[in-house]
Amino acid sequence: MNIQRDERAHARMREKRARCTPRPQLEDYSRKYELYFRMKRDNGVLEVQMHSDGGPAIYDLKLHNDWAQLWYDIGNDPENEVLIFSGTGDKWLDYTERSQYEESLADLPADSFYDHQFADSMKLLESLIFNVDIPTISCINGPGFHTEFALLCDITLCAEHAVLFDPHFEIGLVPGDGQGLVFQELMGLKRAAYYMYTADKIDARTALDMGLVNEVMPVDALLPRAHEIAAKIMKQPRATRRLTSAVIRRPWKRLLVQDLGYHMAHEMMGIRLDATV
Repeated sequence: MNIQRDERAHARMREKRARCTPRPQLEDYSRKYELYFRMKRDNGVLEVQMHSDGGPAIYDLKLHNDWAQLWYDIGNDPENEVLIFSGTGDKWLDYTERSQYEESLADLPADSFYDHQFADSMKLLESLIFNVDIPTISCINGPGFHTEFALLCDITLCAEHAVLFDPHFEIGLVPGDGQGLVFQELMGLKRAAYYMYTADKIDARTALDMGLVNEVMPVDALLPRAHEIAAKIMKQPRATRRLTSAVIRRPWKRLLVQDLGYHMAHEMMGIRLDATV
């Protein structure tokens, strides 16, 4: 009798949900973001790889904007149960001439500066931590900047040849858009201060010793290992997986609420003030 009552209750809930606003579908948002992100899903495990023209990802304004929107769609798709996030080839995220904005950030009108720099930069981290409510595994597949997104994932795997660094201060910017903040949390204040001022490279083994990453391995082993961990996670009930991810992410939520806006505001203020000198 209880089984029949439960089945009727589930049927009524399915009917009600069928009348709700449709949730994002993988076939739709995989096309929406295909210029910079390749996606495939198997048994609830969503694999997302950054890329540019099929090779290592190159940072530019569109990638910067798409990244934040991507987290919303992934988090709002109930078919996603575990996220694996990686770069392509042997680099995490490259910076080239293609990365340069057509107009200097310091010269942008106030509204454009807010929309394309301050707001986007905030949402890159916030939407990952607050909107992706499933276990997350990242694969740092090589050197590159903006590795804070990989470090914010629940589990971080790292290629042997990868290096981590925060280049902001070295190029005249306040380290305020996430990398420095994540360094402070994971490696401690004194170490983070050193690497924020010097922009020195942190090799993979040192990153492991510091507790920045969980495992170091050859680049070709990253995705197979990530899927192995994801399969282990998927053995547990859905509610257990999601509630565990909430517990793991709680300290990051607290940190972003307390400090991300402060860090970001100082970086943006530095850009504006330096332009007037």
